[in-house]
Amino acid sequence: MKASAGAREPVAAGSAAVPVTPAMTAAALRAELEFDSSVSAHDVALGELGRLIAAWHAHEPGARLGHDPEELHQLRVTARRIDATIALFKRQLPPALVRTCKATKAVLRMLGAARDLDVQLEELAEDCAHLPEGERAAAEPLRQRLESERGRARTRMIRALDSARVRRWLETLGRAGAQRGEIHGNDRAIAVMPERVRRRFRKLRKSIGRLRPRSSMDDYHQVRRRAKQLRYATECGVAMFGKPAEDLLKALRRLQDQLGAHQDAYMAQNRLAALTAEPDGLPPATLFLMGRLAERHARITAQARRTLERSWRKVRGWRWRALRTRLAQLDESAGARTAADALTVVKLVPHELTGPAPESAPRPIKH
Repeated sequence: MKASAGAREPVAAGSAAVPVTPAMTAAALRAELEFDSSVSAHDVALGELGRLIAAWHAHEPGARLGHDPEELHQLRVTARRIDATIALFKRQLPPALVRTCKATKAVLRMLGAARDLDVQLEELAEDCAHLPEGERAAAEPLRQRLESERGRARTRMIRALDSARVRRWLETLGRAGAQRGEIHGNDRAIAVMPERVRRRFRKLRKSIGRLRPRSSMDDYHQVRRRAKQLRYATECGVAMFGKPAEDLLKALRRLQDQLGAHQDAYMAQNRLAALTAEPDGLPPATLFLMGRLAERHARITAQARRTLERSWRKVRGWRWRALRTRLAQLDESAGARTAADALTVVKLVPHELTGPAPESAPRPIKH
């Protein structure tokens, strides 16, 4: 990205040169003014968890009813963000909250089974909309089979939502707000979050670097998971990171879209293969259509693999360098604040404990 003449500014020592535009500088300044740099990482984590618990309670009723698939999607996203937030701030959160990670992952698996079938039914409906009228009838037995599987998955989901384990999980998370003010580390967010964002970027970069033309779906799923972790960590700190974070998040969402298309097509292809292996009364016309759909999903998967590299370049290019510069600025600010706090503590300590030993009173001269 080219900067206009006179728009370049020095960057923090040790970071790669990146053009810093006046708009970016203004955004960084605005972020500093809007974000309280004295707030602790503990409070940031509890605030985010409180927002997510409210979102869970808002989407759970709709997910249970099943009339709008988007409600289940949002419930699953909320659970995923809860998991990511606890992992991001596990050193600043009470042990009881950190121990909920296993339960959170179980909730994610349970919601995922029903959500995957929602996605496949939506994709089948979209495919049928482009089929000739005579071929749509062949898709009906497949749709009924997927609806039946979805019904069973939803029954298991609701049973799990009503289970004692999930209700205890929600109660533990709901009590998180009551922990505010307790001592679980007083690290400032401004001193903690920049390094955690950098660490998640490094993990994503390594995952992508390990991909090969014949990499498995598990390898691509790992990349997608790392991209989400970086996105959620960046979103938690967007108030202090400013516009560079907003720019990076746009590119991360595009990367996730590519990986999501890959994942959805792969899952649909596998399910069609499993149904074809055990047709269980599916008519020949439906089986033929399923083969065509499987081929289409395979093409989508191949396309997602080819476009992943282009999407990654947009993440790791000037957008990441701009955010890295901002993170370095925050590091300097946190260091200066820590030094100022240390100086304040020294000034508050009584002189007798910090200053030189007082001189003894002069003795009277003997005559």
